[in-house]
Amino acid sequence: MPKTLPAIDVSAPICCAPVSAAPMSDDAALEVALRLKALADPVRIKLMSILLTAGDGEVCTCDLAVAVGLAESTVSHHLGQLKKAGMVEPTRRGMNVYYQPRADALDALRLVLDPNCCR
Repeated sequence: MPKTLPAIDVSAPICCAPVSAAPMSDDAALEVALRLKALADPVRIKLMSILLTAGDGEVCTCDLAVAVGLAESTVSHHLGQLKKAGMVEPTRRGMNVYYQPRADALDALRLVLDPNCCR
């Protein structure tokens, strides 16, 4: 049975120094690793890609399921893992749940991994 991700505070993006700045503390390394682990799945990467390129900024779970060719329950599981890691934010409207990416969390993760990236 796969391990579940430990609970982490996702109210703010990663707030630690870049990995190249100095050896990381155990807590900071865990925080980064949990987010990377949540992204380390081809379906989740594809879901993030769809969400990041969505014109209106949010996409219904039902539409995401069609886009990746999986059952809505499976897509909901993947989105739940991304939500636990602070990568996406859901909004419920009636029976549907719409997701949008948390760009601030992704930018913070990028900066932690390589502060000189994309300048």
